[in-house]
Amino acid sequence: MSHHALFVCTSCSFSATQRDHLGHRGGYHLFQQLQQLQQHRQLPPEFTLAPVECLSACHRFCAIALAAPQKNTLMFGDLPPLESAAAIAQLAAQYAASSNGLVPRQSRPDPLQKGILARIPPCPQP
Repeated sequence: MSHHALFVCTSCSFSATQRDHLGHRGGYHLFQQLQQLQQHRQLPPEFTLAPVECLSACHRFCAIALAAPQKNTLMFGDLPPLESAAAIAQLAAQYAASSNGLVPRQSRPDPLQKGILARIPPCPQP
């Protein structure tokens, strides 16, 4: 089983118009929701859930990135922090099952059909 990472920006705003919600940033709320799914084994086991201080998508709210060796890295933004965790878990399963990290737009869960910020190719093999 290869190692995968789900990075969650914990400093992202809650929405396009609201920085904090209940005293915390939107990214913090999203990370907490994903941690709950991980504790209930609803994230694929090959994923490490990793909070990051910033993914440099500050003009967008709630950004995540999925990465694995020899796969494209996918980065998404504009994810509603209180409603996106299950869709992200579904995308993580699709990403883990793909050979190259690409998940066709029409196959992705609804909240992730838009909002893709980057698709970064894997490092070339020597």
